Amino acid sequence: MDILLIPGLWLDDASWTDISPALEAAGHRPVPMTMPGVGQPAELSAGIGIADWVRAVVAQIDATKGPVVLVGHSGGGNVVWGAADARPDRVSRVVFVDTVPPPPGSEISEFPVVEGVIPFPGWEYFPDEDVYDIDAATRARTLPQTRSVPARVPTDPILLTGERHRVPVTLLMGSLSQDELEAQIDRWGPYGDEYHSIDDATVLKIGSGHWPQFTQPARLAELISSALTQ
Repeated sequence: MDILLIPGLWLDDASWTDISPALEAAGHRPVPMTMPGVGQPAELSAGIGIADWVRAVVAQIDATKGPVVLVGHSGGGNVVWGAADARPDRVSRVVFVDTVPPPPGSEISEFPVVEGVIPFPGWEYFPDEDVYDIDAATRARTLPQTRSVPARVPTDPILLTGERHRVPVTLLMGSLSQDELEAQIDRWGPYGDEYHSIDDATVLKIGSGHWPQFTQPARLAELISSALTQ
């Protein structure tokens, strides 16, 4: 099975380096991707928005024979959901890594813009629940891997108009089980509506912070592989 691996903000295909070998060993074909404009200055990336990131994934789907699985970490969840919306007949499953399916018109989040792009704000920017398991050595190792993202991408609304809800979904949540997520998501307005509209959704708890590809790569790879057999 071809598995397209879509990173969250500030990361590129290298962020999946510790995941891909285990997926290959399980018989899959991981395809880590870097989104358009990542690491580029404003003069090259100012016109790039979330729709361009979705189109990049759709183009990869179209270039692949047979069905694909889409894996999206964090803000990459918006991207894979948009791609599944565009190609529901080609996507056998969407796997969200510590994020939930976005409703139409929603954004990723807002971050400080510097010189026309959004640089990684540093590990200290995030709440402890997101980064508690990233030790000093891992922070030092991964910080040089971070890249700026185009200024529009985090705040562009996601366009969703297709039949995405019939695509099976697995949510791999850092700290929430299915019961815990469902106890909360109805308080999240349209995010709850989007979740409940999915025909087949399963939630599994990773037991990690927000970046399990760095802190628990073996478990994340195992959960991704097991999701494909659901």
